[in-house]
Amino acid sequence: MRAQPEQQAPPVQRLRIRYAKRGRLRFTSHRDFSRAFERAVFRARVPMAYSSGFNPHPRISYAGAAPTGSASEAEYLEIGLAEVVDPDAVRRSLEEALPDGLDVLEVVESPGGSLADRLAASRWLVDLDADATAATRAVDAFLGTETVLVQRMTKKGLREFDCRGAVVSLSASAREAGSRLDLVLRHAEPAVRPDDVLAGLAAVAGLDVGAAPLLTRLCQGPLDERTGEIGDPLRVGP
Repeated sequence: MRAQPEQQAPPVQRLRIRYAKRGRLRFTSHRDFSRAFERAVFRARVPMAYSSGFNPHPRISYAGAAPTGSASEAEYLEIGLAEVVDPDAVRRSLEEALPDGLDVLEVVESPGGSLADRLAASRWLVDLDADATAATRAVDAFLGTETVLVQRMTKKGLREFDCRGAVVSLSASAREAGSRLDLVLRHAEPAVRPDDVLAGLAAVAGLDVGAAPLLTRLCQGPLDERTGEIGDPLRVGP
C-alpha cells in the first residue's frame, strides 16, 4: 500500500502583492511569469507554505492576469507563508530577485476573503496609430450601439460574444503620433479584453487601429457603479 504524503501545515500569514509588467517584459506569458516568481521567492528565501500531496508546491494564488503583450501597473497575487514576516522586507527581497520589468510595487498582509472577488474592473490606456478624429468618431459610434458582437479564438474554438456590455467608459484623445483610448472594463463572463473592444471599434466604424496597439493596464479593483471609479483592492472596504 502506497504511503500517504505528509500533510503540510496551513499558512500562518498571507500576503497580497501588486506588481508591474513593463517594457519588453510585457511579452512574458502568465506561465513564464509564474516560473520566474517561484524562482524569485526561492532566491529571496521567502518562507513559503506548501500544499499537501505527493507533489507539494508553494502556495501562490494568481488573480486577474493581463493578456500576454500587455503592459500593466496593476497585477496581483497572494502568497501563503510558513512564518510571519515583515511585508516590506518581502517586497525588497522580491524586487531584488526579479528581473527589471517585473517590478514588485506593494506587499500588504491579507485581510482575508477572496482577492479575485475584489478585482471587478480594470482601467486601460490604449495607444493607437489611428488619427484622433477617426478614433473619436469610432468611440461615439461604439457607445451609441447597444450590442457589438466580436469573435475571438479560444481553446474551445472560435467564439462570438458582445463586447459592448462590459465597457463602463471609453474616450479618445490625441497624442503625438496617433490617438489614445481611455477604457474602463467591467470583469464579466465571458471576459472582455481591450483587444476585443478594438475589434468592436473596427466592426462598428471601420477603425484601423494600426499594426501594434500598446495596451497598458493602469489599475484594477472594486468598481463603484455610481461613479465608474476603480478602488484599491489591497485596501479594506468597498
